[in-house]
Amino acid sequence: MKYEYDIIVIGAGAAGLTAAKTAKGLGNRVALIEKTDRLGGECTWTGCVPSKTLIKTAQVAWQSQQFQTYGLKGTAPTIDTSNVMPYVRAIVQEDYQSHTPDKIEAAGIDMLFGTAKFIDRNAIDLDGRKITFSKAIITTGSDPFVPPIEGLSDTEYLTNETFFSLDKLPQSLLILGGGPIGCEMASALNRLGVKVQLVEMADRILPREDEEVVALLSDMMRKEGVQIFTSMKAIRASQKDEIISLHVQDEQGKVEILSADQLLVAVGRTPGIEGLNLDAVGVNYDKKHIITDATMRTTAKNIYAAGDVVGPFLFSHMAWYQAQLAARNATIPFFKTKVNYDAAAWVTFTAPELARMGMTERQAREKYGKITVYTKPYHELDRAITDRTTNGMAKYILDKKGLLIGAHIVGARAGEILDELVFAKYHRIPFYTIGSIVHVYPTYSEMNWHAAKKAYIDHLEKNIFIKIVRKIMGK
Repeated sequence: MKYEYDIIVIGAGAAGLTAAKTAKGLGNRVALIEKTDRLGGECTWTGCVPSKTLIKTAQVAWQSQQFQTYGLKGTAPTIDTSNVMPYVRAIVQEDYQSHTPDKIEAAGIDMLFGTAKFIDRNAIDLDGRKITFSKAIITTGSDPFVPPIEGLSDTEYLTNETFFSLDKLPQSLLILGGGPIGCEMASALNRLGVKVQLVEMADRILPREDEEVVALLSDMMRKEGVQIFTSMKAIRASQKDEIISLHVQDEQGKVEILSADQLLVAVGRTPGIEGLNLDAVGVNYDKKHIITDATMRTTAKNIYAAGDVVGPFLFSHMAWYQAQLAARNATIPFFKTKVNYDAAAWVTFTAPELARMGMTERQAREKYGKITVYTKPYHELDRAITDRTTNGMAKYILDKKGLLIGAHIVGARAGEILDELVFAKYHRIPFYTIGSIVHVYPTYSEMNWHAAKKAYIDHLEKNIFIKIVRKIMGK
């Protein structure tokens, strides 16, 4: 049977754009389908691009108030944030110009708009139009999860999908959820003069990250002015006039009422599968994700999925990775590539950044038992001293062979420092090898070099030939 398209991609966010371009590059007839009137998904419009723009603006505002820290005299400028939100939206529009519908069409991909619904495994209904295909890739992303809190539905709360539509920054903000979104927004908005109260139900913010680096980050955020409430469960929300109140309860049952101008709900995500009619085509899913195998294929043999709708890592770079695999595997089924998350890495763009790859120390000890941990504080790094960014640390976790199984960095430019470690882990290069590579001075990447030199010395001391030589020489 001849189908209208070799591959259709449903959802034109980070994963969808990548999947469509990859599939087209492999010689397929491709259609990219988007239910909204714009491409780019959450990353472009309500996630990565606007949030990182806001974070940069906050960094500039904060730096402008640090005259004396850098030996300068003068009057720090008065910060007027009235144009911040329009500026953020302008940057979003600028970024969007790289993936407009006309550019997708120019690449030879048919750009279709409408709501897709599976009819069977080789056809969808697109607002009344039947479209047939050989393979499909679902890249419909995720939506904010809104918890069933009493009174919340009657309260004018925000999510990341609505926050960046504000005309101006609020004077005060309650943030429900101490995950990456909540912490990034708390950190940036605090630096822009917003009174921030961050509420997390777990006993610490960023509960999936390494305990030691989170403790250091929490301390730094509190010192800058963010009010952090942990082990607090939100039990009721209410609104009176322009003030929103959140009733939170601690582990002992004590209730406290927090109030602010706005409430941002950032407690997690749900897969964007509504209306797809997945049951009709045998695609299995649960409340967290569409279920796929290691090749990104769903339980329907000709339908694949990638990105936030699959997880487990809700990051644009992981969406791109999965989408490329899905497109390749859908196109070349006799030579499939399996997903490999061993070197999965990400950054939470707080102030300062928290970068992470692989296992936490707790996870590593539970799995491997015997591990080696090296740490390097920022205050011992010359570049951090000259930049006055001495608060922070890097942590390297090694197995008994000296291979990296985890790395955690909190401090300036943590994300850039991490990439070298991701390369080493992916290629199974012993950590001590980094110690033999000359790193440019003075840079933040020297952090890895200094820690690796210590690992190299320890490696030599364990070498049987070195031990023999030292014994012969009486050392």
